[in-house]
Amino acid sequence: MADNDTVLAAAQAWKGAPMAIATVVSTWGSAPRPRGSHMLVHADGRFEGSVSGGCIESDILATAAEVIAGAPFRVKSYGVADAAAWEVGLPCGGEIAVMVQPVSAEGFDPELFDRIAEARDAGKALTVSTSLDTGHSDARPLETGSAFLNRYDPPRRLLIVGAVQIAQALAGLARELGIDTVVIDPRARFLTEERFPGVTLDDRWPDEAVAAYAPGPSTAVVTLSHDTKIDDPALIAALAAPTAYVGALGSRRSHAARRERLAAQGVGAAALDRIDAPVGLDIGAVGPAEIALSIAAAMVGAFNFRDGKNAS
Repeated sequence: MADNDTVLAAAQAWKGAPMAIATVVSTWGSAPRPRGSHMLVHADGRFEGSVSGGCIESDILATAAEVIAGAPFRVKSYGVADAAAWEVGLPCGGEIAVMVQPVSAEGFDPELFDRIAEARDAGKALTVSTSLDTGHSDARPLETGSAFLNRYDPPRRLLIVGAVQIAQALAGLARELGIDTVVIDPRARFLTEERFPGVTLDDRWPDEAVAAYAPGPSTAVVTLSHDTKIDDPALIAALAAPTAYVGALGSRRSHAARRERLAAQGVGAAALDRIDAPVGLDIGAVGPAEIALSIAAAMVGAFNFRDGKNAS
């Protein structure tokens, strides 16, 4: 699963304009972008996204212009053994294949962007199949020929329970990572726009709020309030769903007591083992900002390994 949020946003903004879309369809070695990564090219030369982090974008832009002008779709390969790879700047030891299609009914149908947006808004994933023989993409599985499958997951979301100082730092980091963030706390004095600018605030009781956001494989829930009346209900709601990452602030001793409380409320051992506590990677964090950094790193790791990005 590749991060294509900005590309999908650009597709909506440029709707109706002639465009081409480039997609990484295979990689080997130290390729700079994962399979499924997109670069969207407008007829006027604007583009959004990346297929190599800058190495081959100029060559892809030229190919995209040809496709927009009416040339057929193309699959271009780059590797360190190819002279073209050195010319475009891919001497990093990897290999990459990029497909360039017109955004049209014959290529990547513009309606697919709407289908993807609808699925993501509903918290669901959508898989698009593209024929490597014809360059045509469809939301239905192809019946014949070889195909490239690209899965579009819902946007990543972080639900922070407890509007404390660590939450302020964590919300800022999540925003920089492009993760939609909600801070949940029924205490009005803590939950203010001045303390959490640009973040969605939710003053419902945590179990109600967490359940309402229907956490799934693209959601993380982190409890930080240190108040069992707030944190425990949120954890129970998060563990009742296929939440990608569940973390809880507190020492090992406090987490042992937490496990006992949650077990007494019917949470099974397997579910309790999903809680990352003490929350975050062990980086010797000191102070709210460093603790927030450790939490953000653990959360991103959970997202990526669950998506299969780092599978061996």
